[in-house]
Amino acid sequence: MTPQDLYLVQSSWEKVRPISAQAAELFYARLFSTAPELKGLFKGDMREQGQRLMDMIDTAVNGLETWDQLVPAVQELGKRHAGYGVKDADYDAVAAALLWTLDTGLGDAFTDEVERAWIRTYTALADAMKSAAAEGAAA
Repeated sequence: MTPQDLYLVQSSWEKVRPISAQAAELFYARLFSTAPELKGLFKGDMREQGQRLMDMIDTAVNGLETWDQLVPAVQELGKRHAGYGVKDADYDAVAAALLWTLDTGLGDAFTDEVERAWIRTYTALADAMKSAAAEGAAA
């Protein structure tokens, strides 16, 4: 991630915050329509799950400036997700749903440059989660 990626991700996320409840609904609707097999990983109230998702993304986006402090929390999240049954391929479905949600929510503000910044950021975070999950499984 570059400083420009950081700026683009954080500034675009600021525009999503006011519509976070709707963004969460869009995200899960898209995720379950494109990867219905993932629906079984989610238990309980989906509004609460959506709020947790938005809070987690908010924490990650705000923590990007202090990457070294963010990574251990992201790694722990990856280990927990593995315990829930999340597989590496599931991260691709989540990425696609997230990018679609950002595109839908931001409209014209979701430029190619913003999309590339989100892809690089998500990839770095997902890679940290997946490696921690693999290390946890090997232990």
